[in-house]
Amino acid sequence: MNQDRVHEILEAIEPAPAPFTLVFSGRTNKKVNGLYKPAKAEIILHNRNFDSDNQLIYTAIHEYAHHLIFVRHGGLPMPRPHTQEFWALFHELLEKAEQKGFYTSVFDSVPEFASLTLEIKNRCLAGNGSLLLELGRLLVQAEELCRIHKARFEDYVERVLGLPKRTASTAIQAQTLNLDPSLGWDGLALVASIRDPEARSKAAEALSNGATPLIAKRVAMPPQDDSGGPVETLLAEHKKLERSIASMTERLQRIEDKLRTMGISEDEISS
Repeated sequence: MNQDRVHEILEAIEPAPAPFTLVFSGRTNKKVNGLYKPAKAEIILHNRNFDSDNQLIYTAIHEYAHHLIFVRHGGLPMPRPHTQEFWALFHELLEKAEQKGFYTSVFDSVPEFASLTLEIKNRCLAGNGSLLLELGRLLVQAEELCRIHKARFEDYVERVLGLPKRTASTAIQAQTLNLDPSLGWDGLALVASIRDPEARSKAAEALSNGATPLIAKRVAMPPQDDSGGPVETLLAEHKKLERSIASMTERLQRIEDKLRTMGISEDEISS
């Protein structure tokens, strides 16, 4: 498979909103299999790192996701390259590649993997999902006892049980909604955190159909700015930064005023 064919495949998986180049380095690299250079919109694949075209396509899709994110954010580099947005997009691109026959997941094609996955899902994920629901059921009882005996439920959860309040709240919510334990602990936590019933149902269905948690969340609650282009994205980011700067400037002023009342000199504050 040559670099032109890989470029064609990426475009077939999802058309690029802006031009990009893709080149094979023609060598091995012990540190990375590929990289994306945003300044040039260039994907570089160390093609001698791979034993198969399937591995090559996997890395190409990974780097292509970086290009799509870069364009989506108005051509500005991200503070962190591997955000939740990135991983959700990468997973979506892999699914599309599988559906179009450009990529085959080793986790599905190798019988040992498929068997192990089934065992983990049935014995572990569904098991800890059931434990979360059982925890929620018992915590509901504890909450009722706290009301009867005029005790603080939060105190019981945090001090006696040593549980974070968020975990307790998630368990109770999941149990109250009568969710499917096969979603697993983290899947239940995700679904239970969604307030809108329709969105919650979409997320649960997506997880049940094999979607990753990040994709399920996007299915249930797509980002509000997804329909906007780079200009709209940059304007929204600009407003967000302006608000952050104004808030931080105000806090800085309060801290400086407080230091002055404590007898700290302007030179010490400035240094």
